[in-house]
Amino acid sequence: MGELGNTESDCAMPASIPDRRIHTAGRSAVATDGRFVVYWMTSAHRVGWNFAFERAVEWAAELGKPLVVAEVLGCGGRWDNARRHRFVIDGMADITRRLEPSPVLHYPLIESHKGEAGELLGTLAEQACLVVTDDCPLPVAGGVEQSLAIRLERVDGNGLLPIRAADSVFPTAYAFRRFLQRELPNHLLDQPKANPLGRTKIPPLKSLPKEISRRCPAVSQELLSASPAAPADLPIDYDVGPVEMRGGSVAARAALERFLEERLPRYHTHRNQPEEEATSGLSPYLHFGHISPHEIFHALAKRERWSPDRLAEKAAGKREGWWGMSAPAEAFLDELVTWRELGLNTCSRTPNYDRYESLPDWARTTLDAHAGDRREYVYSLDEFERGQTHDRLWNAAQRQLLVEGRMHNYLRMLWGKKILQWTAAPREALDVMLELNNKYALDGCDANSYSGIFWVLGRYDRPWGPERPVFGKIRYMSSRNTARKVRTGGYISSYSRNDGQS
Repeated sequence: MGELGNTESDCAMPASIPDRRIHTAGRSAVATDGRFVVYWMTSAHRVGWNFAFERAVEWAAELGKPLVVAEVLGCGGRWDNARRHRFVIDGMADITRRLEPSPVLHYPLIESHKGEAGELLGTLAEQACLVVTDDCPLPVAGGVEQSLAIRLERVDGNGLLPIRAADSVFPTAYAFRRFLQRELPNHLLDQPKANPLGRTKIPPLKSLPKEISRRCPAVSQELLSASPAAPADLPIDYDVGPVEMRGGSVAARAALERFLEERLPRYHTHRNQPEEEATSGLSPYLHFGHISPHEIFHALAKRERWSPDRLAEKAAGKREGWWGMSAPAEAFLDELVTWRELGLNTCSRTPNYDRYESLPDWARTTLDAHAGDRREYVYSLDEFERGQTHDRLWNAAQRQLLVEGRMHNYLRMLWGKKILQWTAAPREALDVMLELNNKYALDGCDANSYSGIFWVLGRYDRPWGPERPVFGKIRYMSSRNTARKVRTGGYISSYSRNDGQS
């Protein structure tokens, strides 16, 4: 671990967090005369299985200072809405309950105006020893962008593989899987603690100084508990309302247990069936950091009675056989680890990861060559949004997104391919996909979401023949072929009911 100096003397720290997961920014000195340590929680909204929280606890214990967990939910983003806010606020309530009996002060802040989080951070930093925050490869509201006069540590808990363990962008899942199979064994045993507080002794803190709490008041109990009396005047989109699915670590762990007990045994054979509940349903919880990939992996490995000596010796890049687990477990791990962390790799090392220009050269060439091709159908954004196309299966998938904030994984691919086929140009298709996904999906704006959307346009893929109108050499999908592969009748019926949305 790098040098940890301070204004008085060197602070030796226990090396429990792997070096590659800690990135020091700002002035490297620790203000040992500060009043507390701050964990600025922005993307890992949990206190268990969290490297960043664990690091902050270690610093508080080392310095003999209280710990403030300032959890922030920003506003002013293009897709900030009541759906996403409610999901994050559910997690805030979980953390409040979890930390209430501990010496740690939880201070949840929901911005009432853009920039309020920065005001709180600046005020806290004036009195803090140092700030620890989440190291997320995607922009997050409330993220630390300003320079601080004290030590700032960004801690990576995004995946099983540290994001800095890879020094290049991988063009395909196969190439990344080969690298992963070589590199990941060096990191598999580096797991965050389930309970970082444990028997750690840190001084208690019951409240922040009044000048701080008055300037940036914490979220009200009414808003945390979803009380009808809660104010509804945040600067967000209230037209996209909450869904039945609740957020937070408690709900995330319940979803994990349900998946492992009920769905995992048929995951590898039925996950592509829209009428089956064989997928994990964990994507929104991973996106908002309500559950850690390390915790999921630990629970799966325990169920499989797995140990690292079962790993294959050769990194062949194959989807099956490397982990030494059952077929459904290996299929799930390929999604959780390979595909999810491939997206993190791209987003962390590709500045324009969400732009058309980031597509592979071959994909842009073929799409541009067919941009002027005649389209049999062309729909507006409003028609797409309302699910008003000629295709009943596509409409059903869009309705699921509107009503539930999610879409069946397999149908999301078809959903994107048809948007490409039914828009005037590929750049417009990308804009429509990003708008609908990021506006309505609980896991919108996630690295995995960008992987799925850009895969539709050729990212991580190869040229396919025969060359077709509109698609060119991009992989083609149709609703008719999809209906031949998977059962869709019941799915279409389920999402064709009148539920009050049009």
